[in-house]
Amino acid sequence: MTSQKNHPYHLVEASPWPLLGSLGALTTMVGLIKWFHLYEHDLLLVGFTIMLLVMYQWWRDITRESTFQGLHTYKVTLGLRWGMILFITSEVFFFISFFWGFFHNSLSPSIEIGMTWPPKGIQTFNPISIPLLNTLILLTSGLTVTWAHHSLMENNYKQALQGLVITVILGIYFTALQAFEYKEAPFTIADAAYGSSFFIATGFHGLHVIIGTTFLFVCLIRHFFNHFSSIHHFGFEAAAWYWHFVDVVWLFLYISIYWWGS
Repeated sequence: MTSQKNHPYHLVEASPWPLLGSLGALTTMVGLIKWFHLYEHDLLLVGFTIMLLVMYQWWRDITRESTFQGLHTYKVTLGLRWGMILFITSEVFFFISFFWGFFHNSLSPSIEIGMTWPPKGIQTFNPISIPLLNTLILLTSGLTVTWAHHSLMENNYKQALQGLVITVILGIYFTALQAFEYKEAPFTIADAAYGSSFFIATGFHGLHVIIGTTFLFVCLIRHFFNHFSSIHHFGFEAAAWYWHFVDVVWLFLYISIYWWGS
């Protein structure tokens, strides 16, 4: 039974996903504590599984509402745009805290680390090696995602698909290179303030690259199935905004931590 409405807003149906998502997050947190203290990761894997299943089904519902049911009107997409803008703003401040800690330690190194930066014994990465290659990869991916976006707005299905495929491949390539860099790192997260600052900042950025790559991969699948049009593709636009944010954060990381900080 469908009910008539005289407003442009989307009043969502009753959904189990917020509650199940909360339970998944709780299980993940408790599993993380168990892993830290007892070195057992079974509960953590259960939590991750619940979270992944909820995300898949919740986003499936949102895709259905926006694409097939036509519930994402102009007013609704305007709200989604503001939501994404505020989310990215919160992420900016999230990374500002890491840069604040890094510059606090580097510009005024304490006596505990020998009053030098980087601390004595820390062998830093060569900024014109893998970090520079990763910078070129992310800058190129920013160009390809913009190419895909403009192709989509011009109703060029093939070029939008090509741009998305290249962007996803570059995102995976970046993650693989960063994993190799971590494996070969001459210091660990436990090596003074430098190790902590380096791995927390670059690690969280790497996590955002994985999330952004997943976001774009979902957009690639949706584009393949013709879910987007030239005037109705906010899911893709949000992914592009997020990817550009990831690019800009990496530029600051490269300049401050890899180049200036070394």
